[in-house]
Amino acid sequence: MESEINIKKLNGIAKRIRQNAIKAIILAGSGHCAGTLGIADVLVALYFGGIMRHDPSMPNMRSRDRFFLSAGHLCPALYASLAEAGYFPKRELWSLRKLGSPLQGHTYYKSMPGVENTSGPLGHGISVAVGTAYALRHFEKSNQTVFCLSSDGEHDEGQTWEAIMFAGSKRLPNLKMIIDRNNIQSDGATEDIMPIEPLAEKYESFNWRVLEVDGHNIKDIIDTLNEAKSITEKPVCVIAHTIPGKGVKFMEGSHVWHAKPLEGQEASEALKQLGLKSGL
Repeated sequence: MESEINIKKLNGIAKRIRQNAIKAIILAGSGHCAGTLGIADVLVALYFGGIMRHDPSMPNMRSRDRFFLSAGHLCPALYASLAEAGYFPKRELWSLRKLGSPLQGHTYYKSMPGVENTSGPLGHGISVAVGTAYALRHFEKSNQTVFCLSSDGEHDEGQTWEAIMFAGSKRLPNLKMIIDRNNIQSDGATEDIMPIEPLAEKYESFNWRVLEVDGHNIKDIIDTLNEAKSITEKPVCVIAHTIPGKGVKFMEGSHVWHAKPLEGQEASEALKQLGLKSGL
């Protein structure tokens, strides 16, 4: 019963994160809607489901786990998650993409508490995560876990595979990659533009363990990430199958909303479907 109560609470948090992230994008007049909505449940599992060791009151504590957002365009969901956790006031979200705001369209290092890396060039964040995992394990001899959230389209980049090969060769058990497998990128379906399947088998061939999960079932995500943490002989890749635009029916599954701004009636309808009937 306690588990059911907790999952209900976590689903409520995911709903607020979607609401606040989309509201911020609408106020900014630009941003990436589809992936932002799709990845909210994974972020809830990480920050609120007991997966990551972190403390908003001590964002730089030495013993913290690390989270790197390699798919930097999904930052509205990360910003909303950090604000929900108490890293900074929620009112800061409404400055998204404004001139001089610390909340830009891609994260940059230390812009706000809880932001661990600069993003933008796809594949770069994966390399940073791999390097950090290697340094923590081999030089600091720590037991911290490094989580990295990447996109499926990001696997078009050669740098991504160099990092994957390095992590597998060094058998980094403290590295947990999460792939937002939503099957779209800016110009269409991933498998039409640059097919990446068989994705699981590719990771396995580079000496990774691979797990797969429904990216919208928070209980299953938590269970899968806990399993990933228990694997101590090699790095782990969790392929999270998500729906781009989750929660807004006219967006769901469509690559058109990868980076299309929400305006007018579409903005009002999106907010309504996400439960914000009073609008902005």
